[in-house]
Amino acid sequence: MSFVLEFIVSLLIVLGGVFVLVGSVGLVKLPDLMTRLHAPTKATTLGLGGVLLGSMLFFLGAEGELSIHEVLITLFLFITAPVSAHFIAKAWLHRHPEHKGELSPTGRRYGWSTYDPGPGDQVGEGRRDAVRRS
Repeated sequence: MSFVLEFIVSLLIVLGGVFVLVGSVGLVKLPDLMTRLHAPTKATTLGLGGVLLGSMLFFLGAEGELSIHEVLITLFLFITAPVSAHFIAKAWLHRHPEHKGELSPTGRRYGWSTYDPGPGDQVGEGRRDAVRRS
């Protein structure tokens, strides 16, 4: 393996490790769930992506073929991290309706779907009532 490839692999692994460390510290140090949610979904995902990319390049240079394991892990990670963060944030919003006033305006006729009636709902009905009705 060439020196340039070894340097790139080392750089990706070290940078990935730094991002994972920053994401882990953010997970522990940030004050509440909504701010704490950004650390593992942004920094840690990027860090693990860097480590996995470094691993893919290493095996590509060492064995001459792309390792499908790292590709699948990366694909799974980049699909599941934002989806799980969205579900966690949505559940938190449902459990803490007192924070409705802190949300930024949507800029549309309809507000946040978590709290406000949607386009098909009658005024005064919640989303759950509209779903039960249909």
